[in-house]
Amino acid sequence: MKIILLENLKKIGTIGEIINVKRGFARNYLIANQKALYASKENIKQVEKIKVELGKKDLEKKKLAKQIMEKINNKILTVKKLITENKDLYGSIKPTEISKLINENEKIDIKPSLIQPLKEIKSLGTFKVRIDLHPEVQAVIKIKVDSLDQAK
Repeated sequence: MKIILLENLKKIGTIGEIINVKRGFARNYLIANQKALYASKENIKQVEKIKVELGKKDLEKKKLAKQIMEKINNKILTVKKLITENKDLYGSIKPTEISKLINENEKIDIKPSLIQPLKEIKSLGTFKVRIDLHPEVQAVIKIKVDSLDQAK
């Protein structure tokens, strides 16, 4: 299915680009989230007219992403969890929990879908987590997992 991108998307394309994607991806994600339009003749003309405006919006998003990156890049956030005898966690630390942790400590709201742990957080230690704030701006934070027993 041919669509026109309204945003710069990592590994997909840039603003105004007409690309071919699978129908379900186009309908359920790109068009549903206003990241793309169907590539009809009218839409192609409309996107050509507003391409400059979309570029300015993308620059603003990038600038905001850089500000957030400067605030949180290389920060170490500590989380205390219950552990088993083998020093493993009960379950693992998911992006939603990391998002809440960033919100509590830094007062910055980041969607869990932007957070990607470099490896699954299932034990004690320090883990790197990449945050994709913009297709061109990434931040890296560290999550330090401590035992809840040590807090007592």
